[in-house]
Amino acid sequence: MLNPSDDDAPAADRMPGCTFCSIVAGDIPALRFYSDEHAVAFMDRLPMTVGHSLVIPRRHVTDVWDLTDDDAAHVMQAARRVAGLVRDRLQPAGVNLLNNNGAAADQTQFHFHIHVIPRYGRDRLLHPWERIFAPAGEIESAYRLLSAADPQARAADAPCN
Repeated sequence: MLNPSDDDAPAADRMPGCTFCSIVAGDIPALRFYSDEHAVAFMDRLPMTVGHSLVIPRRHVTDVWDLTDDDAAHVMQAARRVAGLVRDRLQPAGVNLLNNNGAAADQTQFHFHIHVIPRYGRDRLLHPWERIFAPAGEIESAYRLLSAADPQARAADAPCN
């Protein structure tokens, strides 16, 4: 799954100054353990658990809204393969796949990536996000906006958190 000969992405697919593009190009060292024609996976340098890794497209894509349908399919297929490697070789109790989009969602590297986070039961990530009960009508209000036939429907009366 790791082929050293496919370490380079065409320069046109890279963003100057992007750390992840530099990893794809082989200019920055990373503990890469999966690579295919479209995606690369490597160990996260600030892991949440043992085996925490990142799956990124070879081509520079900023966030989920910048992905083409093909990009999305390829990176998700790679994430599924990486999750399988994690499951088979590290034997966690479960795995989280996580993606952050935009600074408000805690995206810090602006090259699309999926975190593959092995879960070992009583690890330090007991609750990676906090759930709240929505006020009456908030779920229905969001539903109406999302299911509206009018593509111009906007969040003027959308729920705010």
